[in-house]
Amino acid sequence: MDACLIYNIYNRIILKAGIIGMIKILICCLGGFSSSAMVKKVKSEIIENNLQKEMSVDFSPFMNANKLYHEYDVIMVCPHTRYEVNGFVKKHYDLNIPIYVLPPKMYGQMNAKELYIDAVDIIDGYNDSKTNPWHFKGEEEIMTVQRACSYRHFKKLSKLK
Repeated sequence: MDACLIYNIYNRIILKAGIIGMIKILICCLGGFSSSAMVKKVKSEIIENNLQKEMSVDFSPFMNANKLYHEYDVIMVCPHTRYEVNGFVKKHYDLNIPIYVLPPKMYGQMNAKELYIDAVDIIDGYNDSKTNPWHFKGEEEIMTVQRACSYRHFKKLSKLK
């Protein structure tokens, strides 16, 4: 059985038990154009995979994230917007949600299930560290990251090789 499928089943059980609620993701790029196309794709996959109770996604230009962040659990930023993130974090130091820069290949694929798995792990990791921008271990330089799936799935696949 696929590792992502097992994880999604596990998360559905937790969701039904009321342990975690829906994860709300805001995807941002510089102008909102590429993120709007990606979000349209993800919203379609959310419906196709019956994930409406697990996640929701919206898009926005990154410059508007400071007005919207309180409505979301995580902000995921397109790779080409990474240069804006540190300044945003310094200016809005009181954010209480993670800001995460998506790996380029993952952004290109924008798979709803993989995005959901990463969102769960990002929120969990952020709650432990309270560090922004947040990143997975070994992914400090996001433009060098080659994965197109969730970090958790990538690590499991790497162990199988």
